[in-house]
Amino acid sequence: MFTPVRIHTSAVDVQLRNEDLRIDTYRSGGLGGQHANTTNSAVRITHIPSGMTVSIHDERSQHMNKAKALKGLCAKLYEIERSRFQKDRSKLRMEQIGSGDRSERIQTYNFPQGRVTDHRVGITYHSVNDVMQGENLDVFIDALLL
Repeated sequence: MFTPVRIHTSAVDVQLRNEDLRIDTYRSGGLGGQHANTTNSAVRITHIPSGMTVSIHDERSQHMNKAKALKGLCAKLYEIERSRFQKDRSKLRMEQIGSGDRSERIQTYNFPQGRVTDHRVGITYHSVNDVMQGENLDVFIDALLL
């Protein structure tokens, strides 16, 4: 009988269980003469949880078609799971690093006007030279700690 198939990489894991599969056999029809018209060699496997269906009728043997269909179903489910994992990972990363837009700025140093603005706490200090030399940083530090 069918044993569970497990495809494992560092991030994606796809497992097929017998109770999740519906396996149908039917006559393949088409070319092949009398043999194709009298044997149920074509295989259709449906993965019930996802609704994904794979049909194979390439080979003369039902067992070979079943093996091909399982391999194809595993590949499709693996690709769906991998893309979902990658999308979740990129979303998490985007939340951590942001988009890099100007709207996400933390501090603005305006040298022509001589001011420093910390956008996290909404403080503007009008001596950019003092801040660049490390003086009067307590204004920003105290506001961040509160």
